Amino acid sequence: MKKFKQLFAAVVTLGMLSFTGGAVAAETEAPDALVKRISQEVLDIAKSDKAIQGGNQQRVLQVVEEKILPSVDFQKMTALAAGRFWRNATPEQQQQLTTQFRSLLVYTYSGAISQVRDQKVQFLPMRSLPADTDVEVRSQVLQSRGEPIQLNYRLEKTAAGWRIYDVNVLGAWLVETYKSTFAAEIGRGGIDGLIKALTDKNKSLAGKSGS
Repeated sequence: MKKFKQLFAAVVTLGMLSFTGGAVAAETEAPDALVKRISQEVLDIAKSDKAIQGGNQQRVLQVVEEKILPSVDFQKMTALAAGRFWRNATPEQQQQLTTQFRSLLVYTYSGAISQVRDQKVQFLPMRSLPADTDVEVRSQVLQSRGEPIQLNYRLEKTAAGWRIYDVNVLGAWLVETYKSTFAAEIGRGGIDGLIKALTDKNKSLAGKSGS
């Protein structure tokens, strides 16, 4: 599972770094154009920023926070990962859980940026989902060796524009990948136990990124 999550993060980050496109107001931007714009902005920074090239993890975290996270709906992502347990959590627990899950994904994706090499991404036709406000932006990562790796994004249209709420790598959705982990932690120590487990993990990752 650990190796799968590392691959998951690396491929997702590659996808976010590899598309190209122009900037448009976020409120009117098409979902596929949104993914392209974010990716180009991050790619340009990664290529020109000497701190990132030198392995400065704090600078990488800053770029992820500024360029990628505003377009991700972490509350919906967390609610889906928590499943039926989300409804039983208090508003305060929901907020804490969202905050810690967000931090975990920030550290995971920031660490994966350094793994990007010479892979390329092929953009595929976008797919509509049953809900009128949801779409699936599809792509595949092309490698010099091996089969292409599926990389898809689910986005929902909100009042502020399109927001990413799930990612699929190799046929597995991120939300489903974490759902079993969340359920196991909740089974051991309830919602507070899950929050503590995520908090402890983030403290460990923060220590590594600062070293």
